[in-house]
Amino acid sequence: MVIDRRRFLSLAAALGLSPGAALPANGGPLYLSARKRGGRDEAVLLDEAGGDRLVVPMPARGHSFAIDPANQRAVVFGRQPGFFAVAFSLRGGERKALPVPEERHFFGHGAFVDGGRLLAATENDFNGGRGVLGIYDASPGGAWRRVGEFDSGGIGPHEVVLMPDGKTLCVANGGILTHPDYGKLELNLDTMRPSLTYIDAANGQLLEKVELAPELYRLSIRHLALAADGCVWFGCQYMGPAADRPALVGRHRRGAALELFEGPAETLRNMRNYVGSVTVDASGGIVATSSPVGGQVIYWDTASGHCLGTTLLADGCGVAPAAQAGFLVSSGLGAMLRTDAAGRESPVLPPSREVSWDNHFRIVRA
Repeated sequence: MVIDRRRFLSLAAALGLSPGAALPANGGPLYLSARKRGGRDEAVLLDEAGGDRLVVPMPARGHSFAIDPANQRAVVFGRQPGFFAVAFSLRGGERKALPVPEERHFFGHGAFVDGGRLLAATENDFNGGRGVLGIYDASPGGAWRRVGEFDSGGIGPHEVVLMPDGKTLCVANGGILTHPDYGKLELNLDTMRPSLTYIDAANGQLLEKVELAPELYRLSIRHLALAADGCVWFGCQYMGPAADRPALVGRHRRGAALELFEGPAETLRNMRNYVGSVTVDASGGIVATSSPVGGQVIYWDTASGHCLGTTLLADGCGVAPAAQAGFLVSSGLGAMLRTDAAGRESPVLPPSREVSWDNHFRIVRA
């Protein structure tokens, strides 16, 4: 397959535009999300009140971000199958399109490693039928060149996070084989093998691989978050019969088996076999998992795995920790709420016909 280079050139031209630099922070946290506004696809830097600080144009729908807060920059990735990624300064002005190599596309997520000198991006080797982490030179003068790749240890790597040791990458291999010639059509539903893998960020060595029970082979592991105790929490999308009700939320500690948590039967049923995003609050003790198709966000205690409650929000998917406690939640219908596990909620932005927030809402930590 030949990648459409016109789209890349259009993106490069768009990056020459200057929609304005980020305003000085007001002391509160900043957030990143992708959105469609008035028919335009954008990445946006926001304050906690939902106010724009920086807007970056995109040629198509965006998904999530790799964030390097120490150097005040980020990379936004196109939605799967993503054929663009844009590196930009959170201070405004500096932007660079990452040229995706032929026979690869982005899966929408990435992580900075080696003190911000390298970027690891989840990618599809679609002709080889395997997942990879593309490695890009993010150092000064590196020009975001792709300098290599690591095998992800599975098929369909979606989210990747850097573990607290700063040396290990954890990858959610969803197990779903796709090819851009067929859009998002799943090509291997009968042979899926979702997994979590731990990879040495220095050399790509596979350090550990854990899989679900064989009967859960269609439970695609997609999104990740790190709790304060070092456990990885994950959210799944079930590709089996719609009437099935497998647990969709779990956690893993290195060297142990994967654990799954169902929560109340009604809550599980209302998730409709789909988790869209996972995050942890500022304390690291409460996990929020969103189900946009179910119109709810579910909260979990990281120590016990108990379900703590839910918030109802139509098409609510983006979740990020608020500054002190609780979460900010965004909706594909334009709304944004401040919520917590105790059931308190307050509006930040109202629903809007002009704005549609994408799946992920990321805090820029200092």
